[in-house]
Amino acid sequence: MTKDEAKKRIEKLKKEINYHRYLYHVLDRQEISDEALDSLKKELFDLEQQFPDLITPDSPTQRVAGKPLKFFKKVAHPKPMISFNDAFSKEDMKAWEKRYLDFLENKVAPLPPRYYCELKIDGLAIELQYEKGIFKVGATRGDGRIGEDVTQNLKTIEAIPLKLLDKEEVIKNLEKAGLKRIAEELRKNFPEKLVVRGEVFMNRRVFEKLNKEQIKAGLKPFANPRNVAAGSIRQLDPKITASRKLDSFSYALITEIGQKTHEEEHLILKAFGFKTNPHNEPAKNLEEVFQFHKKAQEKRGGLSYEIDGIVVILNNNDDFKKAGVIGKAPRAAIAYKFSPREATTQVLDIEVQVGRTGALTPVAIMKPVGVGGVTISRSTLHNYDEIKRLDLKIGDTVIVNRAGDVIPQINKVLKHLRTGKEKEFKMPKNCPMCGSAVVKDPDGVIYHCTNKNCFARSREHLYHFVSKSAFDMRGVGPKIIDRLLEENLINDASDLFKLKNGDLAALERFGEKSAENIINSIQNSKKIELHRFLYALGILHVGEETAFALTKKISQESAASRPRKILEVMDKISKNELEEIPDVGPKVAESIYHWFKEERNRRFLKNLDEVGIVFEKEAVKRTEQKLKGLVFVLTGALESMSRDEAKEKIRNLGGKTSSSISRETNYVVSGSEPGSKIAKAKQLGLKILNEEEFLNMIK
Repeated sequence: MTKDEAKKRIEKLKKEINYHRYLYHVLDRQEISDEALDSLKKELFDLEQQFPDLITPDSPTQRVAGKPLKFFKKVAHPKPMISFNDAFSKEDMKAWEKRYLDFLENKVAPLPPRYYCELKIDGLAIELQYEKGIFKVGATRGDGRIGEDVTQNLKTIEAIPLKLLDKEEVIKNLEKAGLKRIAEELRKNFPEKLVVRGEVFMNRRVFEKLNKEQIKAGLKPFANPRNVAAGSIRQLDPKITASRKLDSFSYALITEIGQKTHEEEHLILKAFGFKTNPHNEPAKNLEEVFQFHKKAQEKRGGLSYEIDGIVVILNNNDDFKKAGVIGKAPRAAIAYKFSPREATTQVLDIEVQVGRTGALTPVAIMKPVGVGGVTISRSTLHNYDEIKRLDLKIGDTVIVNRAGDVIPQINKVLKHLRTGKEKEFKMPKNCPMCGSAVVKDPDGVIYHCTNKNCFARSREHLYHFVSKSAFDMRGVGPKIIDRLLEENLINDASDLFKLKNGDLAALERFGEKSAENIINSIQNSKKIELHRFLYALGILHVGEETAFALTKKISQESAASRPRKILEVMDKISKNELEEIPDVGPKVAESIYHWFKEERNRRFLKNLDEVGIVFEKEAVKRTEQKLKGLVFVLTGALESMSRDEAKEKIRNLGGKTSSSISRETNYVVSGSEPGSKIAKAKQLGLKILNEEEFLNMIK
């Protein structure tokens, strides 16, 4: 091949490769396989090696090129790169709108949409400068006026074009997007220079894979994708940046080419060949902004990248410029963050609750604070050892979060804020409910009330008995249970099934219809699966998974259909046989064995038998064991099913579920608004499934 032929072939190859990059990264389409594209790149590389003087900066082979840098040069931004102020609530947003409208004296363009909403990517802001369609300079934000030249590193990111689309293709794309005015302008005056801004980030899957490699190499896992993305862009060796497989979205066009709105900027960027976020949308008013924010928060867990809120921008560019800048932030744009998952507050007191097994649990009473969209004022401290581990005192300022966005928990004490007036907490020597002696487990960390008839234990056991995972008595919650106990209508759970409509209808604030609904709910729960029944009994150390394991053992011994039959079966099973059940160790076996020997519990089972409790067959036969041996942890809300339904499906396929993450966990299923479990899963390098992946697995 002559040099002239090679030059023509190289130009065609570059154009073809860039076309497929544009299809994949901008249009989210693929016409040829990755292997075929790699083959084209290899041919281009070989030709360039043969004719080195034909290598140009816009060649796809130049994404990773050159020796490591000694340092980063400084580069001035054509216009300052400013950041946004934050809002966390609808009230904050309304106040922001009023501020900028007051400043503009309410003289803003009346035409909708007023706003443009973007997902706020948790990444690193960058600026890209192009000359005659070729990528020349890439820079970080720096101090907003001067950033660092990271061009070589940004070249390694496939989503960032090294060469923009040709003039005619850009014009055609603009016409397709309905921007004929700008298309006509560019026919006459196509820009020699183009300045664009965007965000560099790391996808979750790439982050998880990287952390697995870190752990395998005996290194500390990275904290979050944003830190890795920022660190990767500032690597002096572009080969390291390339290995991190970063991604990028463009979101702002700095060069003036006739754009009148921010929405148009996104359409223009896409027309030039930049990758833009497909989830961004215009909004006519604040109400539509709130809807977009809610939708973004719901889809957050299912995205392949991290977001921490949305950016709301006044859509009309002239109005945006008139509003100007206040401090270091634009007056007519704001970052509307998601509710914080962590916040600081003060511990006002520590109370002790008595649970259904008699366990004493310390609970922090806190100054009310908003976390994860709700106001919380209480947080379990689990046990006295946890208080000592945290070195927590009454009066301390603490960081509190919501595990799984459900359970508030304190994860750090800010000791530097102590005044000296804080008080030590000691576990009580007597039960706060019945006054009986309190003892600590000899081999554990739990303190127990020694009175088996303690009123608090009975109350908590009733709450547990009617809960969703147990008898699932809908409409019979803690408030109803409390009222029934106050009126002396029940003493234990078996009494619930003896209640009649008239017992409730006669009570104040109970109507005939509500009484009927409660009684129907109780009676409808008489048929129950054995594993749910065993869980409902509230045996110490017997959670849902252990209840399943015990069900299998009982079913092997006999086809138990009534509570009384279980007694006959359990009387024949020794403590050693219980220890042989999978996941049942000596401590759990001891607890189960003694529970069924205790006369009070035997009488309770007989009472349940007499009121008509019967065991129904499992709703789904556990035949296909495709998840056998796998342990799942669920976090966040699933759209297609409840968390209990998801657990049931996992068990039906031979898998197990756990409420906590450990190295034994195989998969973490992440729904919308996942909590702190995700961070721990990433630290351990565990596989995280979104809802779609989970559904495909359990098909």
